[in-house]
Amino acid sequence: MEAYTASIVPKIEADYEKLTGVERLIADFFIKNKEKMDFSSRTIAQKLHVSEASLSRFAKKLGYRGYREFIYSYQPAVARETGAEPETMAVLDAYREILHKSYSLIREDQIKRVASLIAEKKRIFLYGFGSSGLAAQEFKLRLMRVGMDVEAVTESHQLMINGARVSEDCLIIGISLSGATKEVVQAMEHAAAKGAKTVFITSSGAAGQGLFDETVLVAVKKNLQYGNVISPQFPTLVILDLIYASLLKEKARGPEEQYDIALWERIKGYPPKEDIP
Repeated sequence: MEAYTASIVPKIEADYEKLTGVERLIADFFIKNKEKMDFSSRTIAQKLHVSEASLSRFAKKLGYRGYREFIYSYQPAVARETGAEPETMAVLDAYREILHKSYSLIREDQIKRVASLIAEKKRIFLYGFGSSGLAAQEFKLRLMRVGMDVEAVTESHQLMINGARVSEDCLIIGISLSGATKEVVQAMEHAAAKGAKTVFITSSGAAGQGLFDETVLVAVKKNLQYGNVISPQFPTLVILDLIYASLLKEKARGPEEQYDIALWERIKGYPPKEDIP
């Protein structure tokens, strides 16, 4: 199995909204490029018709000391030739790309913190619409199997009503691939104001910063939210799987044992003794 290697392309995509027009032109080049070439500032500046100073500002905007440090970290993907049909490879390469980008974005300490919040809080609400709502529903079922008191809220009217149920004992996990689902963001802000812990799962590095307890970045691919080639749920499910695996490790039991224990706790004592013939 091919080893995963860290790439800074997901970082560029996550910070894309922070960039100026010229910086986005530079970002587009590095996101799309698949070729090995001379990446010197002079060559790339001439190729893109920008100044070398613009390249330096672009690199610094991403957190690097300069363009040279950026290029040292940049690892362009190399196109692979196979005998498979183009449509088949488009799907498989899209999944592979998301997995590699997910690997690059994972922060192990953050995954553990989110898992700890899930284990600690009495009630968990999952917010999300559309494909994000489907991911929330799936995660709800998994958390229920290990005994969590959890509910997925996937409709705008329900989201408004649910605000009255939120308290300091709650954990709110909001999911928005674009980071621009206004109803979800506002509902989470309302929950945070009431003292609830909040975790925002998004592909936008500019969304949720400073507003919530944790902002967990997921990998993104252009037009993924529109179902381009693969399901837009996939990158979100990858992160939720990592959180779930960390939760099981924290509880030190496998999912089957967790489910048996949780189920027994809920059904013991039923039916009442007087109803037993």
